[in-house]
Amino acid sequence: MKRIPLEERYETLKIERKGRLLTLTMNRPDFLNAADKVMHEELSEVFYDIASDPGSDVVVFTGAGRAFSSGGDINWMQEMIDHPHTFEQTAREAKRIVFSMLDLEKPLIARVNGHATGLGATLALMCDVVFAASDAKIGDPHVAVGFVAGDGGAAIWPQLIGYARAKEFLMSGDLLTAPRAAEIGLINHAVPAAELDAAVEAYVGKLLAGATKAIRWSKVATNIELKRIVHGVMDASLAYEALSNITADHQEAVNAFRDKRKPGFSGR
Repeated sequence: MKRIPLEERYETLKIERKGRLLTLTMNRPDFLNAADKVMHEELSEVFYDIASDPGSDVVVFTGAGRAFSSGGDINWMQEMIDHPHTFEQTAREAKRIVFSMLDLEKPLIARVNGHATGLGATLALMCDVVFAASDAKIGDPHVAVGFVAGDGGAAIWPQLIGYARAKEFLMSGDLLTAPRAAEIGLINHAVPAAELDAAVEAYVGKLLAGATKAIRWSKVATNIELKRIVHGVMDASLAYEALSNITADHQEAVNAFRDKRKPGFSGR
C-alpha cells in the first residue's frame, strides 16, 4: 500500500528531515501553537508514524514562532463545554499522545523555544531530554482555567521533581522560568535563546554518532517503570478532567479569558 510521505501527512504539524534526524514542529504560531481539535488528533497519531519511519533515528520536537505551545485552544475548550460527550474522544487522544511518546524508541529531544504551558508543558516533559531557552517559562496552569491537570501533568511532574513540589505547582498553576525549572530537575538545560540551536545540535550529534540500538534500548529500559506509573495515572486523571470540564468554574475561566479579565471562581 502506497502511503503519503510522512512530511506531508499533517495539517498543523511540520516534519522536516535532515539525514537521520527528524524535526517535528507544532505549526500554529499565530495561536502560540495552542492545540485545537485538529492538532490534538494529529499529535495522537504522529509519534506512532515516526516510530515506524525507517529513515530516522533521532527526533527534535519544537514549536513555530515565539512559543513551544501555550496548551489548549480556548475556542476548542468552549466546544467541549458545549458538547461534553466529545471529551471521550479527547481523553482517548490524550492517552495516545502520552503513551506514544513514551513508547517511541527513538530519542525524543524537546527544543523549548518559548513558553510551554498546560498541554505544552506535558508535551515537553514527556520527551527524553529537554533544552529550553532561558527566557522561556514552563508550567501547568490547568487550574487557572478551572481544569484538572489530567492530560499528563499529574503523571509526569511528580516523577521529575517529587510529589511535594509537583503538587505545589500543579495546585497553584504557577509558571517557572527555564533556569528555575532546570535547577529543580524539571528540565535538563536552560540556555540563552541565541545558543539553543547549538546546544540541541551538539547533543543530537552525539546521539547520531552513537550506537543506535544501544541508545534506543537504554531509553526503552529506563522508561519501563515510568510507563507503568503513567499508565496507572492517566485514566483517573482524565476522568477528573472530564468532570472539571462541566463545572461552572471552568466556564467562568473560559469566559474570563475571552473577556481579558480575572475569573471569579465560585467553587462550583
